[in-house]
Amino acid sequence: MNISLYDFKNLPVQNQSEIVLSEGRLMNEHIMNSFRYALYEISSFSVELIYHTADNKVAGLNIYQNRAAYSS
Repeated sequence: MNISLYDFKNLPVQNQSEIVLSEGRLMNEHIMNSFRYALYEISSFSVELIYHTADNKVAGLNIYQNRAAYSS
């Protein structure tokens, strides 16, 4: 899937999470307290999903623009 950062940001959080889990490439993850932080790469940006491990639900997400996508 090749979705732009703009289009991704305009989706509801539920749809964003689904795209990340189905299309994203897991780059890194760690667990701190009762949260699991998983960094995924999607086209020209990355998304950090924050899971609450006790509830097994997405507690939030952070979107990062990949600088390499804009370097020449």
